[in-house]
Amino acid sequence: DNSADSASVFNAMMQIHTSLPYQINLALHPLLEANSDIIHITDYVAEKGSKKHIAYAASKAALANMTLSFSALLAPKVKVNNIAPALIKFNPKDDSEYRKKALSKSLMQREGGYQEIINALDYLINSRYVTGRTLSIDGGRHLN
Repeated sequence: DNSADSASVFNAMMQIHTSLPYQINLALHPLLEANSDIIHITDYVAEKGSKKHIAYAASKAALANMTLSFSALLAPKVKVNNIAPALIKFNPKDDSEYRKKALSKSLMQREGGYQEIINALDYLINSRYVTGRTLSIDGGRHLN
């Protein structure tokens, strides 16, 4: 039954991307009060949506919203932010047609690479002031 499969996928996405981070944040809250950070990994699709991956996009949007609430709850001792990547690295099995189509969606016309995520993490962790924000690592995809 397709509706049962759809419900199962939706529930799994919400469990993985929203419920588990919620529970982890609450459980670790006392340990984080020594000037720590929470950084959620959302996705470019959290703002845009996705025709093909509706449950995934909805769960990432819920996580992005949850970041706002945890940021307000845990400030000023804990900073809570998001990193929202788009096309960081191709999978080895991605064919040239898919790669060309994906690259055409961003202004930078290339993969971001893992170092971009590391740089974003470094920035957020080293900042003493940024909280409740989403750092988009998308190669200008939102402008294309």
